[in-house]
Amino acid sequence: MLRRYAGIAGATVGVLAAGAAAGVFAERKVVARKRAQAVEPFGSVRGRRRTVVADDGLRLHAEVDAPDGGATDGPTLVFVHGYALNLDCWHFQRLELRGEHRMVFYDQRSHGRSDRSRKQHCTIDQLGRDLEAVIDALADDQPVILVGHSMGGMTVMALAEQHPEWFGSRIAGVCLMSTSSGGLKASTLGLPGMPGRLVHLVSPALVATMARAPRLVEGGRRVGSDIGYVVTRKLAFGSKVPQEYVDFTDEMLAATPIDVVADFFPGFDNHDKHAALAAIDEVPTLVIAGGRDAITPISHSHTIAERMPSAELVELADAGHMMMLEKHDEVTQALRRLVDRAERAL
Repeated sequence: MLRRYAGIAGATVGVLAAGAAAGVFAERKVVARKRAQAVEPFGSVRGRRRTVVADDGLRLHAEVDAPDGGATDGPTLVFVHGYALNLDCWHFQRLELRGEHRMVFYDQRSHGRSDRSRKQHCTIDQLGRDLEAVIDALADDQPVILVGHSMGGMTVMALAEQHPEWFGSRIAGVCLMSTSSGGLKASTLGLPGMPGRLVHLVSPALVATMARAPRLVEGGRRVGSDIGYVVTRKLAFGSKVPQEYVDFTDEMLAATPIDVVADFFPGFDNHDKHAALAAIDEVPTLVIAGGRDAITPISHSHTIAERMPSAELVELADAGHMMMLEKHDEVTQALRRLVDRAERAL
């Protein structure tokens, strides 16, 4: 029984590491699945390409969408994606808000089209400094609204810890979505009893071991069974969603090399940015939580909201971790309310 539970824990640990479900074991599809027709296929929306150089010299891929008419008097929205994803995860928000605001999207280091980072710089604090570089390079001296999902929310907290004086001056608003300010060791990926408790005992060693044999792991991700797809559907989403949402999420996760997953993984257990929330509370803030989020349970969002009395808490009862896809209309409308609040406060 112990071996069986350990196997379950091992099969799901990549989900926690990826911060968006199915990470380590998400594989590319062998059999093409039929996608629903969309006006703009996932991964096809592009903006003006920019390169931002981080403080260690690493190049970050970024894209800028200009508002209609070239207006520059409103705030710039900067979107910060989660672990093992890329900037394309904001597909629906980008389409819905395009033309209304100036928007910046970028790939976190070692993700998407950004350069690979040295292992010692794969930390939440470094991601905060990367966000600082993005704002300095692309905000054009305009007020900024930060939108962070999962690890992206942690990145925003790291920036707040490093530059609390920015919140209320350069930073005009913040959205923290499906994220945590600390205590992720308590997460059990929705597994009851012993399997859940074993996740945190088995996972660090398992991820480190896999990273030492990347070719073997990557081969399994490409030609294995549909386990990754099943786990993604179960742990990334809280309700029934179109199949292409799962495919798209699975593809982003599978595109993240196992050694990148391993490089960032240790930082989550040590993540503690509770104190940084005081600075964020100086500006209009939105906290969005999914009632069925198996990666960062809703209790983490409750903790954040309790420490920021002025924040608006939006609970989407049947949403999972990938709420920007699953509940994209609700998320986009909540972001519009945040922008209105921030603009009134300027």
